[in-house]
Formats: sequence, C-alpha cells, structure tokens
Amino acid sequence: MTPAGAISTSCSPTFSKIGQRDELSTSPANLGQGYGAEVSSESRREVWKNFPKDFVAGAIMGGVAHTVVAPIERAKLLLQTQESNMVIVAGKQHRYKGMLDCILRVAKEEGIRSLWRGNGSSVMRYYPSLALNFAFKDLYRAMLISGKSDQDALSNIPSNFLAGAAAGCTSLIFVYPLDIAHTRLAADIGRGEVRQFRGLFHFTKTIYCKDGIRGVYRGLPASIHGMIVHRSVYFGGFDTAKDFMLKESQHPPFWKRWLVAQAVTTSAGLISYPLDTVRRRMMMQSGLEKQVFMNTIDCWRKIYQLEGVSSFYRGAVSNMFRGTGAAFILVLYDELKHLINGEIPHKHEI
Repeated sequence: MTPAGAISTSCSPTFSKIGQRDELSTSPANLGQGYGAEVSSESRREVWKNFPKDFVAGAIMGGVAHTVVAPIERAKLLLQTQESNMVIVAGKQHRYKGMLDCILRVAKEEGIRSLWRGNGSSVMRYYPSLALNFAFKDLYRAMLISGKSDQDALSNIPSNFLAGAAAGCTSLIFVYPLDIAHTRLAADIGRGEVRQFRGLFHFTKTIYCKDGIRGVYRGLPASIHGMIVHRSVYFGGFDTAKDFMLKESQHPPFWKRWLVAQAVTTSAGLISYPLDTVRRRMMMQSGLEKQVFMNTIDCWRKIYQLEGVSSFYRGAVSNMFRGTGAAFILVLYDELKHLINGEIPHKHEI
C-alpha cells in the first residue's frame, strides 16, 4: 500500500519517464537549448497575431490629429520651400517672414480654407503611413528582440532604434507619391486659375506626363536619409524611454508618457530637419523643365553656399508646434493598444 501523498511508480513506468523528461527539460542546464527555440517561435507567432491590431491602432490615430495641425503644416512647408517656389523666386509673391506671418497672409490672400490645402492628400498618406509605421515598427522590434536571453532596457536600445528606422523606410516606399503630392499642393500659392495644380489627381497626371514614374518619386533617396534619422529617434527614443518606465509600472501614467513623447518628437524633428528641408527641395523639382539640383549632394551644397546654414532650419519653429500632434499620436497609440488588448489601467496609473 502506498503512503498518502506518495506516487507509485511501479504501476506507471510511462509517467515516471515523462516526469524525468520534464524535470530534465526544465532544469537550468537545459533552459538554453530547446526552451529558447520554443520561446522564440512562440514570440514570432505572437508578433504576426498582433500585427492586424497594431495596424488598426495606428490607422485610427492618423487622420484626425493631422487635420488639426494642417494649417501649421502648410505654413511649415511654405517657409521650408519658398526658396525653391517658382512663384516667390519670380517675384510674384513676397517671401514669408515666419509662421504667424505666413498663416495670416495665406488666410487673407487665399482664404481660410486654403490653410488646409493639401490636407486631403496628406490624410490619404497619413492613414496608411502611420498604420504601416506603427505596425512594422512593432513587427521589426519584436523580431529583433525575440529569442534574446537578456531583454533589459539597455540591451533593447539598438533594436528599438533600428526597428524605427526600418519601419519608416518601409512605409515610405508605399506612400511616397502621396507624400510628394502633399508637399507640392501645400506649396502651391494662389487662388483659382493662378494655382499650378487643381488637386491630387491633376498633380499626379501633370507630373506623370512630364517626368513619368520618376517624377512622383523625385527626392526619394533624400527622403530615405531623413526617414532613417527621424523615425529611429521618434520610435526608438520613445520605446527606449517606455522600457525604462515599465520598470516602475506596467502602465505608466498618461502625462508622463506624453512628456517623454513630446521631448522625443521635438528632438527627432530638430535633428532630422536639415534632411527634411533637402528632401522637400528635391520634391519641388518634379515637373520642372530645368533642374536646379542635380542630386541630393548637389542640393546640400547649393543650399549651404547660396542661402547659408539657417536655410536648412527654415520653418523649424512651425514644425515644433506641429510636433505636438505627433507626440499625442505616440501616446494615444500606446493607450489604444492597451485597450485593444483588454488591459485597463488602475486609476492611480492614469
């Protein structure tokens, strides 16, 4: 008779072997062999399972936030590209002196609605761009850190920045024609027949007839350079900061995440702004009979020689105000993912 609490092995040889195998497989000496591969495989399956959720969360936050800051966005683009704007260069329009002067003059000369010019193509670009950015960022990040034995905040920093850069470049390829259309429509000065383009379709048709597919991808190399820098800091910086905050709480307070997001967004914008100026100037060349810049390097050189260093940062203040919306998107996306995953924070964490 078997004592109470004991397990007889005489009548269950199979169970004994299974027990021995389980004990061996979970011992410290064997954790790094089959177990690590199993966890890695499980992590990858979880990544692909969450990809649709990440895509939806990014898409929801895109258009509304961008529409709110559209007037500032247009002012930023007008200031940034005015040295390459044929209307201003030809003397038909005075140069803008700053963000406030730009917004007031545009509203007076072209009407209040013109402050949202190009916002249609911008939203069409922003929805897929933001959705793809966030979804691919989470995908790349999970792939880079999955299977790592040491997943602390410091060891994840390279993965965070690399995932952000890769996600930005991936999404850019898909949405670039809408990106260049947004820039050209926002920089189009005047009313009615004076305007160069009557809308998204007219812009696409005009540029494609003149330059072909190359025209709607003008400035892509410069844009990739800027995207690598901006998205790596924007996404990588926020995810790294969030990794450190998660040590204190599983759901850091909204205000704390917003402050971090604002700091990261401002830093990313300022660091990458000269690159953004060069890419916008290259975009302004689509459809021109005579190209001002031969390539990206030539654009850098001519802007520096003819306009000075300050020209690389023209419109940077407007971009900082515009960045408030981008900071909210980072935090709201993070919050929306918690809700989608069914994670409800406690009151003291809000």
